[in-house]
Amino acid sequence: MSEPAGGDAMDVILEQWARERPDLDCSPMGVIGRISQLQREVFLAQRATFARHGLDAASFDVLAALRRAGEPYQLTPTALMRTALVTSGAITQRLDRLEEKRLITRGRSHADGRAVVVTLTDEGRAAVETALPDHLETERGMLAALSEDERAQLAGLLRRWLVALGRVPGSTPDAS
Repeated sequence: MSEPAGGDAMDVILEQWARERPDLDCSPMGVIGRISQLQREVFLAQRATFARHGLDAASFDVLAALRRAGEPYQLTPTALMRTALVTSGAITQRLDRLEEKRLITRGRSHADGRAVVVTLTDEGRAAVETALPDHLETERGMLAALSEDERAQLAGLLRRWLVALGRVPGSTPDAS
């Protein structure tokens, strides 16, 4: 797919830096700046999608993790924390909100009575099952300007970058 005529806001910024500081290679700004702009676009689109289902991205994240776990749709808070790449305080707040909405329950594990497990309720499962197709359609729409090959290439590049930064399954989020 060819580039649209004209440039974007980052092209203007890069041209300005090239004029003002020709001694510096500002090309990393082209990548990071565009990712930052895309992050904002994704956030706004997801927020609108999840709001139509009475959810937010954080709530959907937890519900989706429980649904992906398969029957009996249970995970420990620690496993959810790792999946969501958030701190224990953040996961506790998410679980509190979801429990208030009766989308999850927290209880003792049948296998280990000392461990706490989070379980997706029937209402929670219905919520994620209803929101998921809409969420996927939102993401599909956001990627519509890219061909299937371009999407695969972009996914591969982003995967390689994240792995190089240490974001692999089982890694823990920064405390920041």
